[in-house]
Amino acid sequence: MEKFKAFLKRKNIEISARRYGIDALGAMAQGLFASLLVGTILSTLGTQLGIEALVTCGGYASAMSGAAMAVAIGYSLQAPPLVLFSLATVGHAANALGSTTLAGGAGAGGPLAVLFIAIIAAEFGKAVSKETKVDILVTPVVTILVGVGLSALIAPAIGTAASSVGGIIMWATELQPFLMGIVVSVVIGIALTLPISSAAICAALGLTGLAGGAALAGCCAQMIGFAVYSFPENGWGGLVSQGIGTSMLQMGNIVKNPKIWLPPILASAITGPIATCVFHLQMNNPASAVASGMGTCGLVGQIGVYAGWVADVAAGTKSSITGFDWLGLILISFILPGILTPLIAIPLRKAGWIKDGDLKLD
Repeated sequence: MEKFKAFLKRKNIEISARRYGIDALGAMAQGLFASLLVGTILSTLGTQLGIEALVTCGGYASAMSGAAMAVAIGYSLQAPPLVLFSLATVGHAANALGSTTLAGGAGAGGPLAVLFIAIIAAEFGKAVSKETKVDILVTPVVTILVGVGLSALIAPAIGTAASSVGGIIMWATELQPFLMGIVVSVVIGIALTLPISSAAICAALGLTGLAGGAALAGCCAQMIGFAVYSFPENGWGGLVSQGIGTSMLQMGNIVKNPKIWLPPILASAITGPIATCVFHLQMNNPASAVASGMGTCGLVGQIGVYAGWVADVAAGTKSSITGFDWLGLILISFILPGILTPLIAIPLRKAGWIKDGDLKLD
């Protein structure tokens, strides 16, 4: 056992929840962002502006999402070059075989399959890396065979399971938009601020439709909420870094005083059902499920909603984009979180639960 532990240490193979559940998951979201999400944005812009080159570039970017996710995961696991490059094939296979289509047309399961399979393939590749004189052959062969073999064996099952869970969540949100609007908004919003990836979770489950709108509301409540109600301590720099960056910056302060998390969480519990019941805010472009978990980060969530509107109009399921649509998106994304969160914080500050300096970013 000691020899095995020493071997794992020498190969930099660390079997831990942090490395796989935080580092790898977060990296996967970045890979997804740099491929599928950017591709969707370029395609949407190209369609609206009539620039065919942007549509073409967007299509190529989206098609490489599996490879991009796997390479990003390998990078987070500190895989050596031959393993890292071989993971492009593994990611493509896992994403293709793991992707399923939900009843509403949204794909799911592929990113989750890539996460599991790329981790295993990367660790096997790291284990054999530079152990033979023909490393240039052995390492990529082992990485690809393990990854593609696992993709054939388990990726379809992972995809089916993920799509089933995502389908149940979306079905429940359609059936009980008020209750599920609260649940989805709060849970995904919390995931966004935690050091895990809400975007990757939404992408893996294919959260679109009303559930995607509720998820977007929760994420915006965290980002804009923290940005506005910490403004006295952090100024304009904090407003921008949290408002269009990430509320994860507050994680250190939350650990010190968890009560500072209550205002944005309660705000998300309010904006979630408003999004689902009043404005019927939906993330209707299947390729933009990842945008459901992005909030206002780079305005990706709002672009995803707009892309869905455009897709609905093109499909004939929506007659036009109305002023009420824009009102709902602006209120849910920016105005309501910016008003509700500081208001909820007032009695907490008076009670001494939140003190000056508790939200100060280093």
